[in-house]
Order: sequence, then C-alpha cells, then structure tokens
Amino acid sequence: MKRIHHIIFTALCLLMLSMPAFSKADKTPQQVYIERYSSLAVEEMYRSGVPASITLAQGLLESRYGLSELAVEGNNHFGIKCHNWAGHKIFHDDDKKAECFRKYASAEDSFRDHSDFLRFRDRYKFLFDLEVTDYKGWAHGLKKAGYATDSSYPSKLIKLIEEYRLYEYDTKPASWTADETEGESAADKPDRKVERRKRKDAKKADRKERKLPEPPSQIEKVSMWTGKNLEIFRFNLSRQMYSLNGVPFVYASEGETYEAIAQSYNLFLREILKYNDLAENEKLAPGTPVYLQKKKKQAAEGLDKHIVDVEGETLRDIAQRYAVRLDKLCKMNGYKKDHQLRMGEVVILR
Repeated sequence: MKRIHHIIFTALCLLMLSMPAFSKADKTPQQVYIERYSSLAVEEMYRSGVPASITLAQGLLESRYGLSELAVEGNNHFGIKCHNWAGHKIFHDDDKKAECFRKYASAEDSFRDHSDFLRFRDRYKFLFDLEVTDYKGWAHGLKKAGYATDSSYPSKLIKLIEEYRLYEYDTKPASWTADETEGESAADKPDRKVERRKRKDAKKADRKERKLPEPPSQIEKVSMWTGKNLEIFRFNLSRQMYSLNGVPFVYASEGETYEAIAQSYNLFLREILKYNDLAENEKLAPGTPVYLQKKKKQAAEGLDKHIVDVEGETLRDIAQRYAVRLDKLCKMNGYKKDHQLRMGEVVILR
C-alpha cells in the first residue's frame, strides 16, 4: 500500500513540475485586452474625439475583455445592434431572444464603427462638448443618452478606467503606440503638453466649425424703403454675420423675409433662395440660418457622415445644417430630393 501511495505522490509531483508556473507577473485577460487595443483606442480618439479611456472601458465591459460570443464570432466589441445595418449580421440573445447585432470583418472595423456611432448621432453630440479627459462626464453622458439600460453602467465604466488607469491613454500623443516603453524622460513631458494643447485647440476649432452658433436675441423694429412702400421689419440692429463650412450666413429675426435679407446684402430674391435650396419663397421663421453665398459641395473636413436620429428630418435640413448644397448631397448618396429619410439612415457628407 505504501508503495502505491509513493507512486501516486511521485506522479503528482511530476505532473506539477510539468505544469507552467504562474506568478503575479502574469497578465490578466483584461491587461492583455488593454495592451492589444490601446493603440487603436488612441488612434480613434484623435480621429473622432471619443476618449481612449471610454473606448477601452466600453470594450472591456461589452465584450467581456474580448472573450464574449459577439466579440469572438462577430468582432463586435461594443454590443452595437443592427439599427438599419447593411453589413453582415450575427444573432444573439440580449434583452430579447435572437437579437440582431452588427458583424465586422475585424476588431479594427468594430472600433471605428463605435467611434462613428457616437460621433455622428445627434443624441450623443453633447458629449463632444466635454473635455477628452472628462471620463466621468462621458460615462454618465452615455447612460443619459441611452447607450445602455443598466443604471450602474457609468459606475462600471469609471471603475474599469480607474482600476486599470485607462485615463492615462487620454493624454497620449497622436504618434504613441503600445509598443513604446512606458517610461518617459523629463524631456518628453513638454512634448506631451504641446500635444495636449494642440489637440485642445483643434477640438475647439472643430467644434466651432461644425455647430451653428446661437441665434442673436437683440431685435428692434426698423423702417425700410422697398421702392414702392414703406415697410416695417424687425432686424437685429447689431447683426452679426457667421460662417459655417466657410459659407457666410445670418440668423433671421422675427418678421423678416427672404426679400428683406436679400435687399440688405444687395442680392436678388432668386439668388438667396437658391443659396438656401428653396425652389420658391416661403415664410421665414425667427432664428432660421440664411446663407448669403453658395454652399459647398461637401461638408467640412472630419464630418464624413450624418446618422438620422430625429423623426421627420429631411435632406434639406441636413444640407442647411452642414452648409452643403442639396443637389451635391443627393448626388453623393444617390438620392432624389424628395427621398424620405429613415431613423438610423446614414447620409454621406464627404
């Protein structure tokens, strides 16, 4: 019996010696995921404005650090459902059975689509007014915008970001890659400050160019001679001219007409209607942007597409919003001018 016990003990020892040794230095699946995709998250941050920490935290959470069925079989790291998706699909039980999710050719495609999903949908646009380092604001904002139904979603993201120090990736320079050593010399730090300043300035400029400024509120009555009669209009006496996509425009005041604005800027009525993609004159609501020159053939750089997220939105609404000519917008997308947009539909802007 003793001999049998000795043989078993010896076999167990040999088995233990043959097994690979594990130590605290071994990386967890979470760390492996972060190392593998951190460069991609930083690259997407500079391309789209979505903080790298948020991208990594959502990827870790939604894909179970790359090991979920959606991630393994569909390269879907962010749990994005089909939503009028024209690409490949994968079906998975979620809130309901066999729900439709997007399937990607690679993880890189999933990361890029995640950035675009946030950047080009109206319900997420307020997030891009936050600083890229404000990961707590982004985490709570995603829940507010409806990205997830879980009430603890923000706290889960914040815990991951702080536990794995993902916020450090939000200040990496654009040229950083995960292959670089983590240690930095004192001489490197000023360069990072310059990179952060450049990124902040670029973000402000991009934000200013893509958003219509708020309409002015100072409005007074003035008289205007039209050649036949004396008419009363309401104008902003300290009227400011704005620019979007390099195209000048003004905001209409209460009681103004296209004729009045055209006359103020030495334009014919037919010109100002054409600049604003109108076939005939119509009533002008206060606060409406009125372009004073021909709009551009495409949107400003960086604004590649628009995702319809508002019921009843029209192609002309989008053309006016981005200062793009309606005919060019239709041509880019293969639409007719009376095309009815659907929720979730992607409209190409460049």
